[in-house]
Amino acid sequence: MRHFGHVAPEVRKRLFFREPCAFTPDSPARLLAAALGATLYSPATRPRLADDVLKQAARGVVSMVLCLEDSIDDAEVGPGEENLVRQITALAGLPDADPPLLFIRVRVPEQIPDLVRRLGPAVRLLSGFVLPKFTEERGIPFLEALATAEAESGRRLFAMPVLESPELLYRESRVETLEGIFRAIDKYRDRVLALRLGVTDFCSSYGLRRGPDMTAYDVQIVASVIADVVNMLGRADGTGFTVTGPVWEYFRVQERMFKPLLRQSPFLEVQAAELREKLIEHAMDGLLREISLDHANGLLGKTCIHPSHVLPVHALSVVSHEEFTDAQDILRPERGGGGVLRSAYTNKMNEVKPHRAWAERTLLRAEVFGVANQDIGFVELLAAGLPA
Repeated sequence: MRHFGHVAPEVRKRLFFREPCAFTPDSPARLLAAALGATLYSPATRPRLADDVLKQAARGVVSMVLCLEDSIDDAEVGPGEENLVRQITALAGLPDADPPLLFIRVRVPEQIPDLVRRLGPAVRLLSGFVLPKFTEERGIPFLEALATAEAESGRRLFAMPVLESPELLYRESRVETLEGIFRAIDKYRDRVLALRLGVTDFCSSYGLRRGPDMTAYDVQIVASVIADVVNMLGRADGTGFTVTGPVWEYFRVQERMFKPLLRQSPFLEVQAAELREKLIEHAMDGLLREISLDHANGLLGKTCIHPSHVLPVHALSVVSHEEFTDAQDILRPERGGGGVLRSAYTNKMNEVKPHRAWAERTLLRAEVFGVANQDIGFVELLAAGLPA
């Protein structure tokens, strides 16, 4: 699989200075963590779940979470497990199936080894589990269960803890909770692929809900948690983890609303500014601003609950030619001693030592999302990703 792999090769060639790399569920963890992109959630109870997974993969989704937790009623857990096992087994039986990275969101630790045993050989399609309301006390049993399931199945399985508990939100317990979370995930570092932020749960603790014209960063109590999570768990010194962006709750923007706008000769006479204004009029502005703020605050990838969110996340994750050029210049071997240089675009200063970590992260993002050609922007990438 690869990002924009659903786009015709000749179109990719026109879009990209360097195309996104191919990867598999067995690729190195560092690459997979960066490649998660827009992780699409789906209730595990969907009767045509296997078909849904393949449909979304064909539309550019590279990671999905099949949810047995908050997205379904308590009474549906048993039937949801049965459906999940049946649907993944059916997927495994299709010789040409190429599903995205698949994760299961569980409620209790015991579900992890139980589901792995019930899946049997079909576990080869599973990349791991999403662990809810993660703290040190609640999280360790999940990680121990994951290790047991991995040993029994012989299949590498990753954990994606969700940081959403009230202890993390409350000021008086936040630092202690973050320290405990770090101890837990550091002990199981090889199994923790990424950390996910449960912003909806944070808001619920104060009876808040952000509107479609507001980002998570406009809600100060939420923004403060994101900052502290990145501060303590997302450092670029080798101790940090990939932290993904929070869910965007609104999906009134349907492809049918903006697809005709983007099909106005996207590679010839695209009026990018005009099209972007029209997209904003159709209520994409909040999502686009939040994705940009995710990147500015050190987050990569995003939890998504609707397919219409996937392409904007991926399009805005592509590295621009300017960013790529700056990163390459900063990391040239002859620059190892530091110093300051003018960017190739002659519009900024690149300071080698302070910008090194940024450059390394940028080149990793460039590997998985690609580097756009000089004349290609968000609108062209979004337009090319839409189904014909």
